[in-house]
Amino acid sequence: MSSWNDSFARVWEGMGTRFLPFADAASDELPLLRLLRLSLFQVSVGMALVLLTGTLNRVMIVELGVPAWLVAVMISLPIVFAPLRALIGFRSDTYRSALGWRRVPFIWMGTLLQFGGLAIMPFALILLSGDSNGAEWIGQAGAALAFLLAGAGLHTTQTAGLALATDLAPPETRPRVVALLYVMLLVGMVASALAFGRLLADFGQVQLIRVIQGAAVVTMVLNCIALWKQEARDPSRTAMRAERPSFAEAWRAFTEADRVHRFLVAVALGTAAFAMQDILLEPYGGEILALSVGATTTLTALLAGGTLVAFGVAARRLARGGDVHRLAGAGALIGVVAFSAVILSAPFASPLLFRVGTALIGFGGGLFSVSTLTAAMQLEQGGSSGLALGAWGAVQGTAAGVGIALGGAIRDASGALAEQGLLGPALTDASVGYGVVYHIEIALLFATLIALGPLVRPSVAKPVDPASRFGLAELPS
Repeated sequence: MSSWNDSFARVWEGMGTRFLPFADAASDELPLLRLLRLSLFQVSVGMALVLLTGTLNRVMIVELGVPAWLVAVMISLPIVFAPLRALIGFRSDTYRSALGWRRVPFIWMGTLLQFGGLAIMPFALILLSGDSNGAEWIGQAGAALAFLLAGAGLHTTQTAGLALATDLAPPETRPRVVALLYVMLLVGMVASALAFGRLLADFGQVQLIRVIQGAAVVTMVLNCIALWKQEARDPSRTAMRAERPSFAEAWRAFTEADRVHRFLVAVALGTAAFAMQDILLEPYGGEILALSVGATTTLTALLAGGTLVAFGVAARRLARGGDVHRLAGAGALIGVVAFSAVILSAPFASPLLFRVGTALIGFGGGLFSVSTLTAAMQLEQGGSSGLALGAWGAVQGTAAGVGIALGGAIRDASGALAEQGLLGPALTDASVGYGVVYHIEIALLFATLIALGPLVRPSVAKPVDPASRFGLAELPS
């Protein structure tokens, strides 16, 4: 009977790792329930991202009548804090505290900043819309403060949270942990987008206040649950008398490591390449392919679905010892195919080809993001995971923001030139502005492959004569 029970337990355990998503991300040091609880900070970050860059975008312009240029400025304010993620990560590595915590204080302060920004945001937005007797600058200043606080909070929380996950997870399970954390971010974004859309369907200023302040409360609750008993206290590690290098010294030591600069350049190029289309896909489908509003809305689901599949594939490949840089390069190559499909969908008038390209953009971008974040985790040395992940986050966040802004600006500028016939008689179609952006993204992805080439581990499966070998990995570094 005992041997039968042991066999049954092994079968059940195998079924769990096969059929439960990311069940194999757990370890003795970080059990599955504890890992899922920790990942709740990603849900709150996803909710804040949807609120800042999605829901409020439409509400401010349509319902509140705020000028579009002012909305763009407000939404871009959180990006100001993205370059500071490296400093935030470094400070969490070297934090001095009698309590013995390094990551917890930063996640807590990030949570407070998010809560504060979301708490005052609806009132600031109402003032910004001009629906008050106060001076116009009060609404602008209040809205700017709200967006800055929320942006600083989500960047701080995510940087310290990812560093804590790196501290807790053993090296062999980190790829699966990264994939799970990304899935939870996606879950937070999708669930909150559906919830905000439903709650604000019957719009009113009082309802806006309830929804945004409710999001602030949910953020506080989720992050407190995520933090509970995660980081062990170790006063010797955070002693007040402990030596702490300056950020400049730590950054110099970090970037002196083998080819770190090349890795960060690859992250910047690849992230910008996938981000430039962020605000163009749905307009492209509506304007060029004459898709309905409902049809273009499903593009978000296709993009998210491709990304979710990529997370699972990346977790599986990396868990089997796959090279992170090779997998990131595969994501960039898939992106080239994806943008080519999107470009060709216009002359072929093929919505199907457009949808396939959209799903592949999500898949390629997901592979690239998970792989580069896992590579950043591998860069940490001697407890410096905060600096490594902060550097990745700073480059990734800044490149995404710049890429989105450039994508819109280039589309408008090139589209205007095409309409005036300044690009030649063959380039007067409405799709030209979009096509210019998509071609630039393809060029950036090829540049990403060039940057990644020397970082890829050489394959040992089939020895190749060096005299006959040539490829991206052989380009000068």
